Amino acid sequence: MSFPAAVLGTGQTNHVTKRTDVSMAGMCREAIDRALADSGLTIAEIDAVVVGKAPDFFEGVMMPELYMADALGAVGKPMIRVHTAGSVGGSTSVVAANLVQAGVHRKVLAVSWEKQSESNAMWALSIPVPFTMPVGAGAGGYFAPHVRSYIRRSSAPLHIGAMVAAKDRRNGAKNPLAHLRQPDITVESVLASQMLWDPIRFDETCPSSDGACALVIGDAEAAEAIEATGRKVAWVHGTAMRTEPTTYAGRDQVNPQAGRDAAAALWEAAGIKDPLAEIDAAEIYVPFSWFEPMWLENLGFAAQGEGWKLTEKGETEIGGQLPVNPSGGVLSSNPIGASGMIRFAEAAKQVMDRAGDYQVPGARKALGHAYGGGSQYFCMWVVGSERPE
Repeated sequence: MSFPAAVLGTGQTNHVTKRTDVSMAGMCREAIDRALADSGLTIAEIDAVVVGKAPDFFEGVMMPELYMADALGAVGKPMIRVHTAGSVGGSTSVVAANLVQAGVHRKVLAVSWEKQSESNAMWALSIPVPFTMPVGAGAGGYFAPHVRSYIRRSSAPLHIGAMVAAKDRRNGAKNPLAHLRQPDITVESVLASQMLWDPIRFDETCPSSDGACALVIGDAEAAEAIEATGRKVAWVHGTAMRTEPTTYAGRDQVNPQAGRDAAAALWEAAGIKDPLAEIDAAEIYVPFSWFEPMWLENLGFAAQGEGWKLTEKGETEIGGQLPVNPSGGVLSSNPIGASGMIRFAEAAKQVMDRAGDYQVPGARKALGHAYGGGSQYFCMWVVGSERPE
C-alpha cells in the first residue's frame, strides 16, 4: 500500500562561485530554514532527515553529515545518507518521498549541497582511484565522446548545443538564486566561446557553484492543511530510480538503458500516456548543453534522433510545447550534490505556482530529473498541482 506524499516547501541558497562567509553546515542551514519557512513548519515537526551528498572527495571531508547533524536538525531523529554521484540530489528527494509514501514518517526533510570552492571537482574526478578508470579532464572529457556520437547518429546541426545554452542562461537571468545570470547571451556568442572538449564549448558548460537545496515532504494530512490555507503543494504522482554499470559490452552511453527504464517506470507510475502532451514543464539535468536533446529522447519526449528538432523549433523555451529548465538548469547553477534536488524542487515550484519570473503559465504537471556517474544513475519524479487519484 502506498500513501500520498507532497512537497510542502522548498528552499535554496543563492548559488555562487564561492561562499567564504559560511561553512558547509551554515550553507545547508540557509536552505533548510528557507524550506521550513516555505512549508510553514518548524524543525521540531520534522520526523526524519535524508541527506544527499556527491563524492566526499569533492571537498575532502569524509562523512560530513555526521559532524553536521546538529546544523541539519537531525539530532535525535532518524538520518539517512544517500549517495548516487551527481544524481544524488534527485535520489535523496525520491528516498524522502518514499519514506512518506511507505508510511514510515509523516514529515521528512531532505537536504543536499556542494561547496565546490573548497576543492576542485574536475581534478577530483580525474585521479585514477584503484580498480576504476580515470575519467580524464573531468566530466567534460568523459562526456564529450558521447556528445560526438549523438551528433553523428542524429545528424544534429552543430548550433543545437549553443541554442540550449543561450536558452538556459536567459532563463537563469530571471532566477534570483541562479549562479550565472546572462540575459544578453546569444547563440552567436556561445559559438564564439572557447572549445574545451570538442564539441563542448566554454559557454555550453555548467559552472562550479557553492549552494544547497532542501525540501519538506509530508503526508496527505500535512498537505491538505496547507491547501486549506489557500497555498498549493506539489503532490508526488510518481518516482523512479534505475542504475546500470559504468562499462559493459554493448552499452549505449548516448541513450542509456537505465534512463529509458526509469522513464518508462515513471510514466507508468504517474499514469502518463503521452509525456510530451501531458508534462507542462521539465527540469532536466543538463550539465553540458547537448544533453538536452539526448535526454529528451532518453525520457521518451522524442523519438531517437529527433530530440534536437524540439530544441531547434523553440519547443523547449518557456512558451513552447515543453519548457525545459525554466529555472536556468544546471547550466546556470551547479552545486553538484544539490543540482539534482534543485531540479526536483524547481519542478515542484512550477506546479505550486511559486517560480516567479520564470513561471510556466498554468503548469499542472512537471518533471524533475537527475543523472549521475558515467550516465549510470537515473532518478526522476512527476509532481502535480492536484492530488493523484
